[in-house]
Amino acid sequence: MTALALVRHGRTSWNLERRLQGRTDRPLDEIGRRQARAAALTLASRPWASVVCSPLARAQETAALIAAELGAPAPTVDACLLERDYGVAEGVTVAEAHERWPDGHYPGAESVNSLAERSGSALHRLAALPEPTIVVGHGAFLRAGIEALTGRPFPRILNGDVVLVEHEERGVPAFRLIPR
Repeated sequence: MTALALVRHGRTSWNLERRLQGRTDRPLDEIGRRQARAAALTLASRPWASVVCSPLARAQETAALIAAELGAPAPTVDACLLERDYGVAEGVTVAEAHERWPDGHYPGAESVNSLAERSGSALHRLAALPEPTIVVGHGAFLRAGIEALTGRPFPRILNGDVVLVEHEERGVPAFRLIPR
């Protein structure tokens, strides 16, 4: 049985430019809106009781588009789903960030360990909800949470991707990336 669907928000101009976005609040572009509607079509074959999202505009807009397409209740905002803070690296291209900080330790950023603990805890809490729920969040946040809960690496989650959280194996939820 599917407990959760994790959806990465649709594309923004900074995603297109391959910039670290973090907590900088950027709106979806038109491709991002199409990705949100496509995610809804992927999810349409199952019943969903609720949609929960990060407080950032790109996640809220994605969640609203999905809820509207599915005829689901308006999304609720969960502050625990906020993306990683990249500190001084926010707005910097991924290539430049790798060049300037090859170890990935960006000055003023939330640590990878803190992100994993925060996101793992939030996803665990949401997976325990009694009704099937769609969670709209962010790439680094979702991936870190999945890895924290499973203890295994997980592939990069692209804009508009859907990851289903299914039955638990030995107390560990199973995560499955749905191909586009």
